[in-house]
Amino acid sequence: MTLVFETIPHPRPLDAGSRSAALENPGFGKHFTDHMVTIRWNSEAGWHDARVEARRPFEIDPAASVLHYAQEIFEGMKAYRGADGRILLFRPEENARRFNLSAERMAMPQLPEDIFLEAVKRLVDVDRDWVPGNGGSLYLRPFMFSDEAFLGVRPASSYVFCVIASPAGAYFRNGDDAIRLWVTPDYTRAAPGGTGAAKCGGNYAGSLLAQRQAIARECDQVLFLDAVEGRWVEELGGMNIFFVFDDGRLITPPLRGTILPGITRDSIMTIARERGLTVSEAPVSFDQWQADAASGSLTEAFACGTAAVIAGIGSVLSPGGQFAVGDGKTGPVTTALRDELTALQRGDRPDRHGWVQACS
Repeated sequence: MTLVFETIPHPRPLDAGSRSAALENPGFGKHFTDHMVTIRWNSEAGWHDARVEARRPFEIDPAASVLHYAQEIFEGMKAYRGADGRILLFRPEENARRFNLSAERMAMPQLPEDIFLEAVKRLVDVDRDWVPGNGGSLYLRPFMFSDEAFLGVRPASSYVFCVIASPAGAYFRNGDDAIRLWVTPDYTRAAPGGTGAAKCGGNYAGSLLAQRQAIARECDQVLFLDAVEGRWVEELGGMNIFFVFDDGRLITPPLRGTILPGITRDSIMTIARERGLTVSEAPVSFDQWQADAASGSLTEAFACGTAAVIAGIGSVLSPGGQFAVGDGKTGPVTTALRDELTALQRGDRPDRHGWVQACS
């Protein structure tokens, strides 16, 4: 499918001084670039009206179905400035593929992967001055929502696809220090047959109350157990999880429809195998995690995702008490995997897998 993009430059982009100030300490999701990409779909015309334009508010009808039935999906990815000045994307085709899997689960139209990639690359190119150096990145948020005005419960007949961008620094307030988790006894993230494997806003909305509990307990993230037995570790509010053992094993919970298939997760599994670790996808109960941490056989644990990349887990709090993971700090295996992954993302290591793409 061929789609012609119209480019309408921002008439008053942010001046260079203000942009530089924003890039010095961007935080996460606080500042936004000058432009966005929009493409529309309806049941009569299909995909059409592709534009690169000034970032602006949407105008939607109060009866737009997204406001009532939450037909919405999104992706998270990053652009990096390499040492040679090139702007790089990391495995963007996997984001395009996962976006369509989410769309299928949410009864939304499929966006051809080449158009998804072109939309992302066009936005990065026009706002390339917003891509930080010195370890920062440009976080990219492709998303799609239904905008048909109706109140019947059915899939909508019109949608908007959009890409926005935000310069990003450290995701967690403590930077590279190990994070602290709260294990919620009250809430679950997803159930079999639900939308746990889709990257849709409803999954995150349902996690916010538990995340608020975590923050109230001075924890960085909430950890969810399975919805059926309440004993198997699944994932954090917005990240996958790995366990490191003293015999060289690396274990992560299996994908069974209730866990988001993370691209960072998949990349770590490949890198870890290349480093000689024995990697497996296997169920891990919370009780076993605590016992293995106490015995010392489990030496590290870490969370991973696009926003934070890899974050060591230092301690875990639950209604039954608290326990430390290893020495409570980010461990050497976690650090080595993070360093190798970030070096690959920035083009500082040979790319044996064809994971890195230049935007232009």
